[in-house]
Amino acid sequence: MGDNRKFGQIILPRMVTSKILHHQELCVHRSMSEVSGVVDETLGKRPLDGQETLKYRVFASTWNLGGKVPSDDLNLEDWLDTRANSYDIYVLGFQEIVPLNAINVLGPSKRCVSTKWNSLIGKALNQKKTQDGAELHHTTTNSSASQQGCFRCIRSKQMVGIFASIWVRSNLRPYIHHLDVSCVGSGIMGYLGNKGSVSVRFMLHETSFCIVCCHLASGGKQGDVLLRNFDAADILARTKFHGGGNKKLPKKILDHDQVLLLGDLNYRISLEETETRLLVKAKNWSTLLENDQLVSEFSTGRLFEGFQEGPVTFSPTYKYQPNSDQYYWCFEAARGEKKRAPAWCDRILWRGKDLKQIQYETCDYKLSDHRPVRAGFFAECKIRGDGESLGGFMP
Repeated sequence: MGDNRKFGQIILPRMVTSKILHHQELCVHRSMSEVSGVVDETLGKRPLDGQETLKYRVFASTWNLGGKVPSDDLNLEDWLDTRANSYDIYVLGFQEIVPLNAINVLGPSKRCVSTKWNSLIGKALNQKKTQDGAELHHTTTNSSASQQGCFRCIRSKQMVGIFASIWVRSNLRPYIHHLDVSCVGSGIMGYLGNKGSVSVRFMLHETSFCIVCCHLASGGKQGDVLLRNFDAADILARTKFHGGGNKKLPKKILDHDQVLLLGDLNYRISLEETETRLLVKAKNWSTLLENDQLVSEFSTGRLFEGFQEGPVTFSPTYKYQPNSDQYYWCFEAARGEKKRAPAWCDRILWRGKDLKQIQYETCDYKLSDHRPVRAGFFAECKIRGDGESLGGFMP
């Protein structure tokens, strides 16, 4: 399967583009299920060096739905990699969960759509199987018999089309505290929620997490990258969480121990559309990534300082013809409709010395004009020395 040492390599924010591409060429592409076999033996155990920490597996994914409503029988098990049953926490971010029209942007949020997505997610995460793979039942209880395998949604929040949903194993729930949400609208007039972020803060044991689900400014014209940069900086500046009373808690995104920032960041490729399409046809990812706007922002250090991104080894995630493997430019467009060039719009960034990324890939779901992107992490969490917060995780 390749060199495991190289598998864990990451991109550091201030590396020059050539260095980034070198790492991408070395990266070995594995499925999420294969990654589940790369087991850290300290997961759920007290380390031998005496440090008071525990490690957990975290699944993170972002998906721009393009306003498409899922069918009642949409199966999300492949996307969520549930058959491996190897994750403890699921961090899911959506954009355009509803169409971004005037009614949805200016009116009340349509909660029925986010409720439906949570129902489908819960069904996929809690589907019990018999040994031969036949469907047995959908677990919805919190009984001790099913507690280890059952997942619970600890917090979900919708702002217009942006939707964040966080799920954890039931036996982990007692050790999660100080949940909070902060929404920042950066769309129309700089404040409406057609663009912006939904952020969720929580403490797991004694470690603080911040999940930031973003949808930044769109557009492929010259100068649009500056609008995206402004949106990102605005989100980092305006996101604020409540304090914890007597307990000192992080209030700003960058104050947290571990941060996952994911979403449709909308960064494009700084080439002429014709040249971009030719390079996509040739699958010349290295040349395309040399001109990727987010890679450029990393290498110059103008934005996202301290954040990291894993090697991008997958094809551009936008813009596909829905229900197709073909990019949109391959089809006849309606009169006046733009045939946008492909780009890696959908990204997952992370920050924190105790986060280790173990995978970064796209997933073959064709519901919208974006492909979902997912990543796997090991997260190391500090615990109290009295053993009270260990729960069922000690061997």
